[in-house]
Amino acid sequence: MTQKPIRWGILGTANIARKNWHAIHNAGNSVLTAVASRTLARCQQFIADCQASVPLATPPQAYGSYEGLLSSTDVDAVYIPLPTGVRKEWVIRAAAAGKHVVCEKPCAVSLADLDEMLAACRRHRVQFMDGVMFVHGLRLQRVHQLLEQGDAIGDVRRVASQFSFRAGAEFLAANMRAHSSWEPHGCLGDLGWYSLAFTLEVLQGRMPRQVTGRVLSRFGHPASPQPVAAEFSGELLFENGVSSAFYCSFLTENQQWANVSGTRGHLHLADFVLPFSGDETAFEVNQPEFRVEGCHFIMETRPRRITVSESSNNHPSAQETNLFRNFADQIASGTLKQAWPERARRTQILLDACLESATQDSRPVTLPAHSSAR
Repeated sequence: MTQKPIRWGILGTANIARKNWHAIHNAGNSVLTAVASRTLARCQQFIADCQASVPLATPPQAYGSYEGLLSSTDVDAVYIPLPTGVRKEWVIRAAAAGKHVVCEKPCAVSLADLDEMLAACRRHRVQFMDGVMFVHGLRLQRVHQLLEQGDAIGDVRRVASQFSFRAGAEFLAANMRAHSSWEPHGCLGDLGWYSLAFTLEVLQGRMPRQVTGRVLSRFGHPASPQPVAAEFSGELLFENGVSSAFYCSFLTENQQWANVSGTRGHLHLADFVLPFSGDETAFEVNQPEFRVEGCHFIMETRPRRITVSESSNNHPSAQETNLFRNFADQIASGTLKQAWPERARRTQILLDACLESATQDSRPVTLPAHSSAR
């Protein structure tokens, strides 16, 4: 029996929603039926712009309020790219309206807020998932396979990553990510969430025993009540000496690398968040060898490039398309996947701990055992 397409609504007209307009269209099991903004004119302009780039056979219905979209009987699930500062209200209201939820990251201002959001989703029997795309990519599946084999890099001892871009004057003057009421976590929420999520993926959901964080610099546009983190670094310590470090920034130019170091080699992704443009994704495994021959000190590199047949973006095989396709399949199954909200919750715990440490002059924060459990 052919699956009936899942009908989607987009709650908000943030820039990332343009990419996901295309992803929903490419998913094959989904149809975009509605878009909402705080004003009808803004919503209509967003739809017109997206239709000019990726035309849909039937344009989605425009709503001048979020409430209007949530009351629609033609929407099964919503994608919510609203600012973190107001996200809690609309996730809870979407759940109460019986709409399944894909929520942009960071999911919430705090773990307490996220727990309220997840409780509402459980109560109303709707699926919740955060909007991290790379976990749905085929490349990450291949990374998991190599790590599980053990002979590629051995036992994992260290995960390190950086995600950054250089924000210009316009960003500092007007972008909501520089406004503490909208995005109170600054670069940590916008960028660091990905590094934390990647570490959890590599370490199969294991939680650290201790977390430290440091705000390296701050900024905010004139309307912001408080400055936000413009650069942030964090360190996570796990049992048995395993560790992870990350740096995120609005001040250093585009970088999005991740490195996994093991007892026999290392694995490197140059583009772990947004794959470089092309019709394949890739990463490198290396087991360099050092030897001494008399007076000759020789370090030999032995890189092995692993490629995966999937497009970087705006394609039926791309990770953002897989996100919506996987979510729609889960809804159609009639069951809820607990692993998705649990993954978001673990990431939120780490983000909160990083912030707590940063507010205490980088004093280490110890996480209780089984800290991800409700």
